[in-house]
Amino acid sequence: MTRSVRHNPDASRYELVENGTVVGVADYRLDGNVATFPHTEIVAHRRGDGLGAELVRAALDDTRARGRRVVARCWYVAEFVDEHPEYTDLLA
Repeated sequence: MTRSVRHNPDASRYELVENGTVVGVADYRLDGNVATFPHTEIVAHRRGDGLGAELVRAALDDTRARGRRVVARCWYVAEFVDEHPEYTDLLA
């Protein structure tokens, strides 16, 4: 099984891809150097497998690498940042 997270800037989202199929997305809106994450979703039959954390971690790492800040409107992204203080510096 191969799984990766790819940035899809044309759709303004990060996609978690497993064996060629998108199984999760983290949408964002960009305003200057601030990425607002309003929605994250994992396909229903894969929830509870830790995929959301994998997706959000990769999205936040990429956002940091691009020198951007984050607004966590999505409850899952906000909860992830609360539980992983190494990402609090990203909050706008």
